[in-house]
Amino acid sequence: MDLKLKGKRALVTGSSRGLGFAIAAGLLAEGARVAINSRSSENLEAARQKLTAADGEILCLPGDAADPVVPLQLIEQMTVKWGGIDILITNTGGPTPGPFESFDDAAWMKAVNLCLMSHVRLIRAALPHLRQSPAASVLTITSYSIKQPIPNLVLSNSIRAATVGLTKTLALEVGSQGIRFNSILPGWTETERVVELMTARAQRNGSTVEQEVARQAQESPFGRMATPEEFANAAIFLVSPAASYITGVMLTVDGGMYKGTL
Repeated sequence: MDLKLKGKRALVTGSSRGLGFAIAAGLLAEGARVAINSRSSENLEAARQKLTAADGEILCLPGDAADPVVPLQLIEQMTVKWGGIDILITNTGGPTPGPFESFDDAAWMKAVNLCLMSHVRLIRAALPHLRQSPAASVLTITSYSIKQPIPNLVLSNSIRAATVGLTKTLALEVGSQGIRFNSILPGWTETERVVELMTARAQRNGSTVEQEVARQAQESPFGRMATPEEFANAAIFLVSPAASYITGVMLTVDGGMYKGTL
């Protein structure tokens, strides 16, 4: 299937590693022009070098998307370079793991800024430009934890649900302007972030990272975690013109780990 992504202009935040990197690689392979982003200029350059064999054009935009002034800067730099934006993929790191009583107000507000307000600010900055695109699409990356809370991740479980509410609301509010809004709710995927979470869990349980990974993988009928590329394939389809009649969807990509029916 031709996803009709050749020449499309995409910004993927948090894309120097993990899920964001896999999405950027997939978009570039489809011939899109992709702006990649990371807080670390060093990590961003390393990602660019890995991506240079792809067909599309790459733009490196360093900056912390959780910083209130950065989202507008990222959008402005991209539109100066390419004259607009067609695809916005808002992807951020996860907040600190831990039980409810271990977090004070400052920790909660930091997590809100990272996992909700970064999406809000990026979308707000991009909307005027997305309105000029004939194939405008926004994809927020959240977590299947909004349907099935994950132990020891109270900040993520709580705040990512707000981002899903934002995504669904905007799908209804600006759909008449030709802009699609969807979210992907990934399950456990083989990324650096998951290794960090499994390391914390192993320390808490007196086990090894390998044991915790194997235990978590058994929650999927497949008996394994997803690869970043499997996640990215779904994301790339959703933002592509090939999915032009899909909006307001909260797609769980979790290998069957979520046990509910809705």
